[in-house]
Amino acid sequence: MKFIDNLVNFIKYKENEEYSFILPDADSSQDSQISNNTNELSPLENANENVYPSIDVNLEYVKVKYNTLINSDIKIREFCINVKSKQFRAFLLYIDGMIDSDSINKFVMEPLMLKNASNSPGQNIINTAVTNNAIVRRVKKFNITEYISECLVPQNDVSISTKFTDVFQKVNAGMSALFVDTIDTVFTIDAKGFEKRSIASPENEIIIRGPHEGFIESIRTNTSLIRRLVNNENLIIEDMSIRNY
Repeated sequence: MKFIDNLVNFIKYKENEEYSFILPDADSSQDSQISNNTNELSPLENANENVYPSIDVNLEYVKVKYNTLINSDIKIREFCINVKSKQFRAFLLYIDGMIDSDSINKFVMEPLMLKNASNSPGQNIINTAVTNNAIVRRVKKFNITEYISECLVPQNDVSISTKFTDVFQKVNAGMSALFVDTIDTVFTIDAKGFEKRSIASPENEIIIRGPHEGFIESIRTNTSLIRRLVNNENLIIEDMSIRNY
């Protein structure tokens, strides 16, 4: 009987007990601390479209936007630029398979990284005049943005962007983006190098409307073809090994 009574007490319905408790009032100091913590969050949380002058913030934003941890064709090349006996951190953003490596190496990386005569310290003298036996020289104020654009990047097509949306759109189209520390602008360089070998229409799946292009054996050519069609930084291309048993 005792066992049956215990079993009945265990399975029978019990009304919910009422609990009375009071939530503590939030302290004003805690609220201010929380608000300060939210303000100190990375700019990625409340990022606007403007490029930041800090290269660390720009680099973090680009890595998060393109998911570089799993995206296999997104390349970021970090290096230093020598300008007027000073070094500036920089990085180059491009998509593998959509750029010409030779053009990047010869017309972008070498002029920026090599310590040549054009990077030696000096002043840009506009003109010289003689007044009362005194030589007066007008010196142009140094502008690193103009100097990089006009002297250090000999590529024929270089544009300047200040919005992340413009930069990502051009990178997705096959251009390269140069970020430099202390500058809130980005140099977009046209060094496209798409594969042009026999991307013909598929023979088995013929369509009337749409692009008549088919995949080939090169994986990077196929990924660049998808990148050109989608043109969005949210596209993720991840490498995966498949074994045939």
